[in-house]
Amino acid sequence: MRHRRLGQSGLHVSELVYGNWITHGGQIDEDRARACVRAALDCGVTSFDTADGYAFGMGEEILGRALAGERRSGVEIFTKVYWPVGPGPNERGLSRKHIMETIDVSLRRLGTDHVDLYQAHRFDHGSPLEETMTAFADVVRAGKALYIGVSEWRAEEIRAAQGLARELRVPLVSNQARYSALHRVIEAEVIPVCRELGLGQLAFSPLAQGVLTGKYLPGRPPPPASRATDTKGFGGHFIEKVLREDILGRVHRLLPLAEEAGMPLPVLALAWVLREPNVAGAVIGASRPEQITANAAACDIVLDEDLKAAVDAVLAPVALTDPALTSSPAAVS
Repeated sequence: MRHRRLGQSGLHVSELVYGNWITHGGQIDEDRARACVRAALDCGVTSFDTADGYAFGMGEEILGRALAGERRSGVEIFTKVYWPVGPGPNERGLSRKHIMETIDVSLRRLGTDHVDLYQAHRFDHGSPLEETMTAFADVVRAGKALYIGVSEWRAEEIRAAQGLARELRVPLVSNQARYSALHRVIEAEVIPVCRELGLGQLAFSPLAQGVLTGKYLPGRPPPPASRATDTKGFGGHFIEKVLREDILGRVHRLLPLAEEAGMPLPVLALAWVLREPNVAGAVIGASRPEQITANAAACDIVLDEDLKAAVDAVLAPVALTDPALTSSPAAVS
C-alpha cells in the first residue's frame, strides 16, 4: 500500500481509504464490519473515513470499536459534520454551536481524543463562512482535530474558505468529492483550484456505487445481496441513479478492456481514479473483506495513457462532467 501527501500538507494518507458510508450500521452487521476493517489493515490501509451522520452515529461507533487497540499514531481517522443528527434546528449545518458540540460527540463515539481530519460534509448556505472557519480553527487549536477539510464544495467556496483558513492559520488540506470514470464533474473547476490552493482530493464512490465493478448487467436484475437490493439502509436509493440501461451497457463494454489489461474491472476503475495527481486517496467501502483484498491490487498499477483514453472513449456518452452538478442543499429558513 502506497501513501500520498494530502494536498501540500505534511499528512500522508493511504492510497485506498476505508470508508463506512452505508455499510456499518446499515448494509452489514458489526461482526462483518470489523472483519472488513481488519482486512483493510492487513492490506496496509491506514486511513479510515466516517461521518457523524452515517447510520445515525453508528458509523463512528462501529469504526471506533473496530480500531480499538490499534496504535493511534499508525492510523488516520477522518470524520465529518453537517447533516442532521437530531430534530432541532441547531443539530445540523456548520454553525459554531453545532461544530463545537458535535466534535465532542464524534470523539466519544470514535474512542479517541482527536481526529486527524475534520471535514465540512457540505457547504452551509445558512451559516456565515467566517463563523464556520473560526469554529474549525478553534477545534484545531483545542487539539481535537489536526487538519480540516471540506466535502463536495464548489471551486469558489473552496477558494473563499482557504482565504479565511490562511488568515486564521489553520490547515485546510482536502476536499472529499464524488469522483469516478463516470462522475468527472470536479475536473473542470474544483481540481484546478485545489491544485492551486494546496488541497488534495479524497475521491468517494470511485466505483460509482458498485456499477463500475461490472456486476450489474444490462437487461438483468441486480444480483442478490448487492447494494441495489439493500432495503435496510440507503444503498438502493443512491445506486438507482446510475442503474440505467445506457450506463450499464457502456460499463459492460469495459470488461474486454480490463481483461486484455489483465485486471478485474474494479481494479481498473480504481487505478483510473488514482491516476489523477490531485487525488490523495480513493475512499472505498466493502460489504465483504475479500473485496478489500482484491481491490488493493489497484495500488500496484499505473494506468497508461492508451488504456485511460480507451476507458474515457467508452464512457464519454454517459459520463457526467458539468461542474454545476457539485452543489449543497439550500439554506433552511
